Amino acid sequence: MNHGPREIAAGSINCQKEQTMRQIILTGDRPTGRLHVGHYVGSLKGRVTLQNSGKFDEIYIMIADAQALTDNAEHPEKVRSNILQVALDYLACGIDPEKSTIFIQSMIPQLTELTFYYMNLVTVSRVQRNPTVKAEIQMRNFEASIPVGFFCYPISQAADITAFRATVVPVGEDQAPMLEQCREIVHKFNAVYGETLTEPEIMLPDNQACLRLPGTDGKAKMSKSLGNCIYLSEEPEEIRQKVMSMYTDPLHIRAQDPGHIEDNPVFIYLDAFCRPEYFEQFLPEYAGLDELKAHYQRGGLGDVKVKKFLNNVMQEELRPIRERRKAWEARLPEVCEILRKGSELAERKAAETLADVRRAMKIDYFEDGNLLK
Repeated sequence: MNHGPREIAAGSINCQKEQTMRQIILTGDRPTGRLHVGHYVGSLKGRVTLQNSGKFDEIYIMIADAQALTDNAEHPEKVRSNILQVALDYLACGIDPEKSTIFIQSMIPQLTELTFYYMNLVTVSRVQRNPTVKAEIQMRNFEASIPVGFFCYPISQAADITAFRATVVPVGEDQAPMLEQCREIVHKFNAVYGETLTEPEIMLPDNQACLRLPGTDGKAKMSKSLGNCIYLSEEPEEIRQKVMSMYTDPLHIRAQDPGHIEDNPVFIYLDAFCRPEYFEQFLPEYAGLDELKAHYQRGGLGDVKVKKFLNNVMQEELRPIRERRKAWEARLPEVCEILRKGSELAERKAAETLADVRRAMKIDYFEDGNLLK
């Protein structure tokens, strides 16, 4: 039987509430820096849509500080200082604390205990085969010096997901192997101890360009550590500079030369962000993106013109986010209170799951005199 993640497009998931299964979302981000446009199109934008759809009973959005410490253990101030930055980005993008629970991972001690139990169900070789783990180790040049906590990331993520009984996990494409491993842990636990944990499904963006937005330098991954990001909070001039210096088709030297749109970050960004109305507003000589692409491919269209259009698109998309963020920055005590209340609610939920897990494992020794039974 194939226990790999079932992929469901954001626009087509069947979220009809069943009497026996509450529809619950769990997702989150590491607080190692401000969030960027890759986070936005890959997950954040979809989270807001799902939040406002009314189709989910509970939504948990985690600021994964404990996970961030696995490769920042010697720099805890980096993680601490970015917790509020990530929270501000969430609120700026439209995450509503009245509809979604925003919480801090390390405030939920039950996650650590669940991780400890799940470790007994996973082999070292299985974690080593995880494509995401392999890619992250290579990117960070860990090799044999990988921290154990970082190596066990797929297991701790399974604890995060199952603690809240998530039925749906909206993520970028790079996280699909993590969801597959989580489902394997759920199957193994339920097979050994009885039906206890909820099996999650993965939700990928339905726009192919949003699955994994490349960096501005053309690298496959947009990453804070690689410095090839456009941040959600960037000022207009910073956005313009980054867009105008973006990597394009290296063979497109002169405007009259035919250009390639495949693996061209400028066109990938347009696929992800452009709306039909932007052509009427900024580039009325073209009917739409397909016509612009065709002109570039046959030659006669320079990169500078395309980048100027992309800059206009990005400015329009990011301006309302930046404005909302500045409004929240003036209300930081309120943001802290949102995180405190969210963490308290999240802990209560995780405590219920942990109690079920301990009961299934028969290690709830002092509940109703169980040790004597």
